[in-house]
Amino acid sequence: MTVAFLSGKRDEEMQKMDKSGQSNHNIVTMTEFRAEVGYSAISQVEAYWESLRGSRLMPRRSEIDPRGIETALEYTFVLERIAPGMARIRIAGSHLGDLMGMEVRGMPLTSLITPSCRRQINDLLEDVCQRPAICEMRLNAEISMTKPHLDARLLLLPLKSDLGDVSRILGCMVAQGDIGHTPRRFDVVGARIRSITAPSTLPAAPKTAPDASVAKGVAEPARPFHTHTPRADVPYLRVVKSDD
Repeated sequence: MTVAFLSGKRDEEMQKMDKSGQSNHNIVTMTEFRAEVGYSAISQVEAYWESLRGSRLMPRRSEIDPRGIETALEYTFVLERIAPGMARIRIAGSHLGDLMGMEVRGMPLTSLITPSCRRQINDLLEDVCQRPAICEMRLNAEISMTKPHLDARLLLLPLKSDLGDVSRILGCMVAQGDIGHTPRRFDVVGARIRSITAPSTLPAAPKTAPDASVAKGVAEPARPFHTHTPRADVPYLRVVKSDD
């Protein structure tokens, strides 16, 4: 059964995203972005990820709220890194199911890739989790009499798990064209890796000690304390005579 995000099944899929404990601060409407024609979902998902991470390297998996990327849910998925270079699909939108002609949850991401390009995908997955980095790919589907030309874009964004390790990936895949006979598998024709760092912050101004010579408010300046030393020509003790 294909996982559906839109129409009447949207509420069911939102529950699968494990949004328990989330608050509305994770819902960010992304209406202003420029994207390659036909691939606006890619830009929307990346913009949502950027808004969540703020000044950090990346957001946590538990912060992802389906309502924040509602119009892109059909193309969105979440991966779990289970071994070096290997990641399986935990949750996927209906678009991936349509491309494969089956339920893709639990399948490795390489199921959508031709055998000759799977090693490259494994290396890119490691870059995303270990650098960490953002990965964008251009894909072309295999062509045959029953499988027409199909272009696709794939985006991978690192996420921290609840344990704090980078073992989750937020992904978005959009294919354009007639799907034809399934399953459809893709060659990687181009990839770009962008290492990510936490946004820099301005250093705090150094604290300086207050000037003791400047009086605060109506208080008088502190006067220096000097030890009094008797003059040498004045006796230290004097006898005072009284007639009483």
